[in-house]
This record gives sequence, structure tokens and C-alpha cells, in this order.
Amino acid sequence: MEDLTLTLTLLLLGAAFMAGFVDSIAGGGGLIAVPALLLAGFTPVEALGTNKLQGLFGSGSATVAYARKGHVDLKAQLPSAVLAAAGSALGAMLATIIPGDIFRAFLPFLLVAIALYFAFKPNMNDIDRARRISPFLFGLMIVPMIGFYDGVFGPGAGSFYMLAFVALAGFGLLKATAHTKLLNFASNLGGFAVFAFAGVIYWKVGLMMGAAQFAGAQLGSRLAMKNGARIIKPLLVITCCALAAKLMADPANPVRIWFGV
Repeated sequence: MEDLTLTLTLLLLGAAFMAGFVDSIAGGGGLIAVPALLLAGFTPVEALGTNKLQGLFGSGSATVAYARKGHVDLKAQLPSAVLAAAGSALGAMLATIIPGDIFRAFLPFLLVAIALYFAFKPNMNDIDRARRISPFLFGLMIVPMIGFYDGVFGPGAGSFYMLAFVALAGFGLLKATAHTKLLNFASNLGGFAVFAFAGVIYWKVGLMMGAAQFAGAQLGSRLAMKNGARIIKPLLVITCCALAAKLMADPANPVRIWFGV
């Protein structure tokens, strides 16, 4: 990749700030950051690797902000974070073997289903509900599965964490958001380690974008804690639909190829 122009540098900084802001509330920051990196001339694997680096700053920033306000107990959630990181690392290592077309084909429909769930499920607020699975099984089974997906493909992982915390763990939206950011940070860390070992990360660009993402995540997490479900719910629905539309608009999407669209 050639040296970045001032215009491209500003584009990447702006994209990273917005990615951090959106991701700290509803997930989906990669929807903004990865296309920006591709537009700047990065190859797909370079964009994914560099995105993992800068994403650490956003998810880490949001995690600290939520933890400081008591919305997530970092010590209690450490085992789950370790499993998320391990699942993501395994997924990143197997990324060249697992057929990504499977995820690319069905993910838009899953994201629309998640959007409909959050949009129309009654009493979707910040109040905790009865959990449907024990914390032990949730951490042992659900967390590493989503972490694996985050490493091997990535888009929508935050939405899957949110859905799992709300539908299975019984968390309210704000608590689910806070815990999602912690696991996002852990799975980003696992994937980042593998991409760093493979040597596909542009450190200067990733660190520069990381600073902007850190600032965006601080602003977004504060807004989420102030407004709770009133802002998390609509932004989550919009983000899921936007990501689904972007994936379906991709000419390489297997569904479009299969049906000749």
C-alpha cells in the first residue's frame, strides 16, 4: 500500500471516530472502519488485521467507561473474556479454511431477524429478566462460539453478543451493551494476536485510527449510559439493518450469485 494522502488520512480518522461511537452503543463499528480501509487501498486481509488493532482501542475504551460506572464487573467476567479471545484466535487461524461464503450468504437474514427481535419484542428496556441459561453454560458455550465467529468472519459479532445477553442471560439493554463491549475487546484481542503474528497489520495507521476510535467510544458509551435503552434499541436496529443491506449489496454475496441478482 502507498503512503496515505491527507484526504485519506482524514477519512480514516473520521471513520474510526464514528466506528468507535456507534460500536460502543450498538456494535457494528466494522461496518464503517473496514470499508474505509479498503477504500484507502488496503487488501482485505490487511483491512481486517488493521481493523482489529484499531478496534481494540474502541472496545477497550468503552469497556473501561462502562466498568467505571459499575455496569460490568471485569473480574467476574474474566473467564468469559478469556474464552472469547480463545475462540476468536481459533477462528482467525481457521479463516483460510472455513468457507466464508456460508457466513456471507446467511448473515444478512440473521441480522434482519435480530433487528426485528429488538424492534418488536415487548418490554425491551434496561431491566434484567429471568435468564434462560446458567452463567456457567453461557460462558462455556455461547461466548466462545461467538468469539470464533468474530475471528473467522466478524461482521455482526456485537449484535450476536447483544442478542445472547438479552435473550439467554436475561440482561437489560444497557447491561448487555456493557458486557458486549468487554467480550468484543477480548475477541478483538484474540484475532489481533493472530493477524499480528501473520504480519498483515499496518501499525502506524492502526494506532492513528485507534486514537480516534478511543475518543468516539468514550462519547458513545457516555451517551448510552445517559439514555439507556432509548438510544441503544433504535441504534441497534438501524445498525443491524444497515449491515444486512451492505452485505446483500455486495456483488460477491453468494445469494446474489445463486439467484443471478
